[in-house]
Amino acid sequence: MPTGSEAGLRRPAVVVTAARILGGGPNVIQVVPLTRTLRQNRSEVRLDPDEHNQLAEPSAAQCQHVRSVATSRIHARTGNVGPVSLGEIRETLALLMDL
Repeated sequence: MPTGSEAGLRRPAVVVTAARILGGGPNVIQVVPLTRTLRQNRSEVRLDPDEHNQLAEPSAAQCQHVRSVATSRIHARTGNVGPVSLGEIRETLALLMDL
């Protein structure tokens, strides 16, 4: 169960684990959860629906809530955010983590 402002419950997420790690079949991956609540927050990346990401409405990738989850918790792949949005998410994560 979430505490405070944590993202919680079952929700879509963007997998941000590197492809070379995913190729090894890890037990845990890193994800950025999505929300339909749009805020003017520099730690969130807006994603608009398109044919590739399969989102039903505008959403935001909550980079401040990046987390590790067991692959057994992943239910299904529903879409792909594409290289531009994934790049924005990665840049935001790098900024947040001072990388």
